[in-house]
Amino acid sequence: MVSAQGAPVSYGSVTQLNGLLTQLETTSKSAQSDLTNLRIERWKADAASKRQALGNVDSIQRNLQNALPEIIEKLRAAPEDVPATFRLYRNLDALYDVLGSVVESTGAFGSKDDLQALANDLKGFEGTRKALAERLENVATAKEAEIVRLRSDLKAAQAVVPAAPPPKKIVVDDSEPVKKPAVKKRPAAKPGTAASTTKPPAAKPAAGQTAPAQTPPAQAPAKPQ
Repeated sequence: MVSAQGAPVSYGSVTQLNGLLTQLETTSKSAQSDLTNLRIERWKADAASKRQALGNVDSIQRNLQNALPEIIEKLRAAPEDVPATFRLYRNLDALYDVLGSVVESTGAFGSKDDLQALANDLKGFEGTRKALAERLENVATAKEAEIVRLRSDLKAAQAVVPAAPPPKKIVVDDSEPVKKPAVKKRPAAKPGTAASTTKPPAAKPAAGQTAPAQTPPAQAPAKPQ
């Protein structure tokens, strides 16, 4: 059999659970019948005790008819589900406490036949509760061992496969401003030398015009002899 989680479940585990659930369903039917036959209104008790007993019986009947069958169905679908198993155990624990109170009241105010019938039902719930508690411990232990084994297998697999080197990162720093190319400066003229020995070319006359005569350079005055 395969559970709802997809993990295989052993035949022995399923057989054990089916036995517990079948016993529980039998006890539930018997308790429902015995509670229905209970004549609390005929008890020689005060009104407050009768109201409390009637309220407890109504609570037990609703649990046995609605809540318990739903929990059993979910556990059958997932035989080794720890939360589902614990939910059934907690429900049985609550049923045992409330039914125990009804049994005590029946012993004080009811008939011996009613007391014997309800006491047998209480004993049946108690036996299933103890067996379920033992199963819950075994299932939880098996789950823990499975987790430890899976962790060990994972570490062994990681040791065989070498870890891939991390990818190289290329960092681009765009915070620095872009540098402009330097402008070359002309060297300054030395003192006592002409700034430039190159004369600008003479302007050419336009078509149909005569070039202007050039003024001869002035001659220096003759020195006295």
